[in-house]
Amino acid sequence: MNSLERIQQFLHCATPDAWVKSALQYQDLLLLDHANCEKKAASTAITLMYRYVGDFDMMHKMSRLAREELRHYEQVMQIMQARGIAYEQITPCRYASELRKPVRTHEPARFVDTLIVGAIIEARSCERFAKLAPHLDDELKGFYLSLLKSEARHYEDYLDLARKAAGDEDISERIKLFLELEKTLIESVDSEFRFHSGIME
Repeated sequence: MNSLERIQQFLHCATPDAWVKSALQYQDLLLLDHANCEKKAASTAITLMYRYVGDFDMMHKMSRLAREELRHYEQVMQIMQARGIAYEQITPCRYASELRKPVRTHEPARFVDTLIVGAIIEARSCERFAKLAPHLDDELKGFYLSLLKSEARHYEDYLDLARKAAGDEDISERIKLFLELEKTLIESVDSEFRFHSGIME
């Protein structure tokens, strides 16, 4: 089983075809929100490095992740600029904020849950890149397929770090809780299209 197949098995649902249809209709918005997602992913990694100092394995992995996400951000910006797509401020979708609501507030549980959420977001991004790619023009198809390897590794890094941070705690029920919530967010209706949004009204 390759990394993409593992991710598809990990997630509780596939991206609905209706979302793909919307993505093809709103490709400018897709790229703009994709750029924002890469920037946020880098920011999350750096925040973890500041908040949880002393975990060298985590800090090395988050440092690499932040560098790669910023590189992806630069690549999306280059595509946008070449296509004459303006970089404007847009509101984020509810996906990430809703997914973080069940994160526990005491340590080390907060750290564990934050890492689980990170793994799920990276897994969904990877799944969506793969699902979208066949429908896109050659440039975007090649770009999105090129992201699969690193995004899959980011998912695995987050999940490995969550299990390590949990120590003797079995986190399978925590993972299940977040995945069930994520499935609801992906399959429910959203009023605005975003990279991680649900189905458009």
